[in-house]
Amino acid sequence: MVKEKRGRNLGRIKGFSIEFLPYSEIRELDSNQRIKKILGIVLGNNILILQGRLSADEETRLIGDTMVMIDHIKNFKGIELAVISGNGNSGIYDQMKYGLANLLTGGDVNAITIIGPATIVKEMKRNPKKIELLLKG
Repeated sequence: MVKEKRGRNLGRIKGFSIEFLPYSEIRELDSNQRIKKILGIVLGNNILILQGRLSADEETRLIGDTMVMIDHIKNFKGIELAVISGNGNSGIYDQMKYGLANLLTGGDVNAITIIGPATIVKEMKRNPKKIELLLKG
């Protein structure tokens, strides 16, 4: 009987970490500073979990900036980005509560954004209530 070591394929992906960034750390930054901070984290081979979400313009600019960087930064192949937020089936009380919280924080606190370098993240599968993060081996 041959014993197979558990997790023997673990550790094949080296040199990355997962970083959580609360929205409060980027709330006061302008769009340029937000994108610069996010790119700094991702270029450091980190998968970023951001509380909240960027505006549509910021997401577009982030993707555009990374496309420009692909040819200029060695071993950089772009980013993978996915957003998951609460469903819109909540009652009027919950909508008011989240609306007030979003107004006070300046962002969508009912969302999570995951951004990772394409050299590490193979694919992000998004379902209404979860994100599956598949890493390259």
